[in-house]
Amino acid sequence: MTADATQLVMDLAIRPALGVEDFLVSASNAAALETVERWPDWPHWALVVTGPAMSGKTHLANVWRMKSNAALVAAADISEAVIPVLTSHRALVVENLETGLGDERAMFHLLNLAREHAYSILMTSRASPGELTVELPDLRSRLRATPVAVIVTPDDHLLQGVLIKHFADRQLVVEPHVVAYIMRHMERSMRAAHETVAELDRRSLEAQRRVTRALAAEVLKSGQDETDARDA
Repeated sequence: MTADATQLVMDLAIRPALGVEDFLVSASNAAALETVERWPDWPHWALVVTGPAMSGKTHLANVWRMKSNAALVAAADISEAVIPVLTSHRALVVENLETGLGDERAMFHLLNLAREHAYSILMTSRASPGELTVELPDLRSRLRATPVAVIVTPDDHLLQGVLIKHFADRQLVVEPHVVAYIMRHMERSMRAAHETVAELDRRSLEAQRRVTRALAAEVLKSGQDETDARDA
């Protein structure tokens, strides 16, 4: 990576993620990070972190999990068996509420235990608590009353840093003007940043070419053509 590209990364605030990869901070996620890091002084026993796909929800949950010694479970795997896990760890991460809960009554029990015994539960979701499909009325009410830390659509500063970080992770040397071109033409999402860099890496290796503006244009056009075909 060139000195200029390195400087672009370093211009972002970078927080060590307690053994996980660095967390790039910008206006789009700073408030959510601040809320998560406030633990154990949360005003509530639970917190829901919401945001678009690949926006950093899992990364934030990992930061908190390392700090709190929390156990980790997917929402779809929630069952009565998770109750002693919460009791043992006193903290729990529940990932991807939007995919549905394995056992809603068990989740309600977990939230009650957290409230009664000063345990902590951090949940992640692409949808806000009010948008989730929950059949159990008491659980639906409890989730809607839970504080929410929102990661909003990534701003340009964060997207630029994420692109550069993805390139660096793959040991790809990319000039700043190529990054700027990708920024102008890609979909404004973290998922798009990840997928664009992965495809550029694949094509670069396949053709034994450097990642240039021309290659970026080919990849972005192919992606747009696929999107247009799906929408047709």
